[in-house]
Amino acid sequence: MAPAQHPRDLALPVADSSPSAPTVPAESARSRGRARSFLKLVAVEHSVFALPFAFLSALAAMQINGGRVRWLDLLLITVAMVGARTFAMAANRILDRKIDARNPRTAGRELVTGAVSVRTAWTGAAVALVVFLVAAALLNPLCLVLAPLAVVPLVVYPYAKRFTNWPHAILGIAQAVGPVGAWLAVTGTLDGSGPAWLLGAAVGLWIGGFDLIYACQDSEIDREIGVHSVPARYGRRFALHASTVAHVVTFALFIWFGALIGLGWLWWIGLALTAGAFGYQHLVVTPTDLSKVNRAFFTANGFVGIALFLFALLDLVVRLGLRP
Repeated sequence: MAPAQHPRDLALPVADSSPSAPTVPAESARSRGRARSFLKLVAVEHSVFALPFAFLSALAAMQINGGRVRWLDLLLITVAMVGARTFAMAANRILDRKIDARNPRTAGRELVTGAVSVRTAWTGAAVALVVFLVAAALLNPLCLVLAPLAVVPLVVYPYAKRFTNWPHAILGIAQAVGPVGAWLAVTGTLDGSGPAWLLGAAVGLWIGGFDLIYACQDSEIDREIGVHSVPARYGRRFALHASTVAHVVTFALFIWFGALIGLGWLWWIGLALTAGAFGYQHLVVTPTDLSKVNRAFFTANGFVGIALFLFALLDLVVRLGLRP
């Protein structure tokens, strides 16, 4: 059944039947509006969380394997990461639209309000998946062979909240794939990929840990409507403690990764700043005060990815001799 028209579509002027009627600009405006709504639906700006670590893994592999930046590989890794993430977000929003409609915090999302139709969302998800697979194929045969495995946790995650109290762990696994895939994109082999697995585990625990914080906002409504999560099952206090543990382990894995790659004092400056960001988000969010969750989620964690990548890049170039 065709999706119902959104009220904003109904408000557009009806084109006159005369040859001079401006039908093309009106249709163009609608297309741009749909594109903007879809990009908002998939929150494309949130790529700032995982993408820097895919770059870090790829550049570390390049430094070890010849010491030169391979720009085409970086471009294809970017396309693959954005494609996979767009597919994951679109699928997540589609499969969760009925749950979102019952939650006041998410009732304004585009698939609930009709700003984006389900058909458009599925089309966007399919295109993003094809883009991901094509980018993987262009990187190397191993990436193409393993690409379907990378898609599995992306599809499982939206369903996880229906059968496990730990959907955050599935999200962590999905995010851990990025650094490992980026390393394989550069090397074409699993041999010597230990640093990438360490970095992938760190990223998975980091994102899974701050998803625990984010999920605290919905703990009460989740219990009411039957959505599973750690805060809904065990309470906010437990979830925040679990998040703290996840981030302590994350930090230890970042240290281990840097030591394995041979990163030096610049990396340590980035780690010190990261420790501050981790501490900040765990101080400002408490079981009784969730008013600063978005500040912790977007500001602090966005800073973590960018800061660590920039200081690692400086270390790779200045100390270890990575060449453009």
